[in-house]
Formats: sequence, structure tokens, C-alpha cells
Amino acid sequence: MNAPAIKELILKMADDALIIGHRNSEWNGFAPIIEEDIAFASIAQDKIGHAWALYKILHEHFGETDPDRMAFFREEKDFRCCHFVELPIGEYDFSLVRHFLFDHAEYCRYEMLEHSSYEPLAQLAKKIKGEIKYHLLHADTWIKKLGAQGSEESHARMQSSLNELYPLALGIFEPGNFENELMGENIFAGETELQKQWLENITNSLNNTNLKLPEVKNPRIGFGGRKGFHTEYLRPLITEMSEVIKSEEAGTEW
Repeated sequence: MNAPAIKELILKMADDALIIGHRNSEWNGFAPIIEEDIAFASIAQDKIGHAWALYKILHEHFGETDPDRMAFFREEKDFRCCHFVELPIGEYDFSLVRHFLFDHAEYCRYEMLEHSSYEPLAQLAKKIKGEIKYHLLHADTWIKKLGAQGSEESHARMQSSLNELYPLALGIFEPGNFENELMGENIFAGETELQKQWLENITNSLNNTNLKLPEVKNPRIGFGGRKGFHTEYLRPLITEMSEVIKSEEAGTEW
């Protein structure tokens, strides 16, 4: 097996899950209804659990540091998350559309990875795919409610967020350095195939709404994160989410 290729794949998946998990957790206490407080908190917990499981593979199979240090003690440049997950939560419609676009990509990714020749990842994919199925149920339900069954305002807000986020979501599929190796060794079918399946899935879901995908002038607008180049929003988030564990290590009292 091509160790650098597998490590790059797992790291970007783990970092995506960690960062979007923390972003989703920011809705705790601020969602428009208490049901959504619970839903986003549960989804956030799942995402951070997915990140932990992926970091654990890197630790146990490739000699990387333990999951806590991977999550909280790396520099911004060492993260491989996409720009899409780094963005602040914005208004509820913004986070909901991001949730819809990201979790459809995640479901397709793990569905493909169920057939990976790298067995630890294939086994984990089966478990995670089952959890993401419920994330999709939540996202698709609310996209339909607000995009087709809601008010004129709710439809307009959802369409506006889709217009803003869809081009950036393409950054999820930024190719890595080892696409050919991953495909050649049947580890992963590649980002191009993933994007194709994702587009088919979200188009089918949006057919149940009055929402339309916008035209994209620059499909690379959300690229950079996979190479360690990030938005202005990632560094403050890393600082915030690692503050407690770093203070404990330094012996600082709260």
C-alpha cells in the first residue's frame, strides 16, 4: 500500500470532520428552535467522533501522534481541511445549506470507501456511512421545508446561500498529490468521480425543491486548503478550540 497516499487521504477527511464539527457545535444555544440546537449538536458530536477515528488510524497504522495532539497541537499550515468547512456559521440558512452540500459529499465519499482496498478505512467507512445517513435525512428534510414548502422569504434566503456556497463547495474535491496512486491501488476512486456522484445526488435532492444550482465561473475558487493554504477564519478557530487543552498542559488555571 502507498502510505503517503493513504495518509494524505485520511488527514484531509479527518481535518474536514474536525473543523465542520466545531463549526456546527457553535449553534448550541443559538439555533432558531430547540430541536435544531439538539440536531446540530448531535451532528457536531458525530463529526468530531469521525475525526477522532480517522486520526486514530494515522496514529496506530502510520506512527503519527495521538488523536488529541493531531487535533489541537498542529499549526494552521499543517491542516488539510477544505476552505468550505472553515467559514463561520453565518445565519441558519447558510449553515443548513453548507450542511446539505457537505454531508452529501461525505456520504458519497464513505460509500465509495466501503470498497477500498485499504481494509481499516473500508471497515470504518461502513460505520460512518450509517451515521451520515441520518445527517442527510435532517439536511434534505429542511432543504425541502424551507426551499419548497416555506415562505417566499425562506426560499429566497436558501437560494441566496446556495448561490454563495455551491461554488465554494467544489473545493471539497480539490485533487490531492496522489490521485493516480489512490485510484491505481483501488484505495479510493478519486475526487473527480466523487464530485460526479455528489452532483448527481444533490441535483436529485434539489429536484424536490424550488432551488436551483447556480452557474460557476471559477470552479477552483475554494481551492487551497488541501495544500495547507487556508482562509482567515481557520487560525482563530484552531486557537479557540485548543485553548483549554493547551492551558491544561501549561498548568494554567481557569
